[in-house]
Amino acid sequence: MNKNRLYLGNLAYTITDDEIKATLSEFGTVISVKLFADKGYGFAEMATEEAAERVTQELNGQEIKGRPLRVDIAKPPTPREDRPSFDRSGPSRFSRDDKPRRY
Repeated sequence: MNKNRLYLGNLAYTITDDEIKATLSEFGTVISVKLFADKGYGFAEMATEEAAERVTQELNGQEIKGRPLRVDIAKPPTPREDRPSFDRSGPSRFSRDDKPRRY
């Protein structure tokens, strides 16, 4: 698990990668920033685990652009095959070989 990678949540929709990078650079070297500002979250990677830990302790809950920032060490993505899926093995309600079923 990469403990240098941070999850940034509750971001203002108008915040930019450069603004976040400037904020995080106060705590150490920032390797990368990828924001999905239209969704309100993003990820950043710090050069060291110590810098990432400092960011989580210092910035989590701090208000940036009118919203309290949520900062956590990013969790690895869940593999697709482990995600739940829908069971589609039963007959369709709109099957062409019989009348529509009423439920």
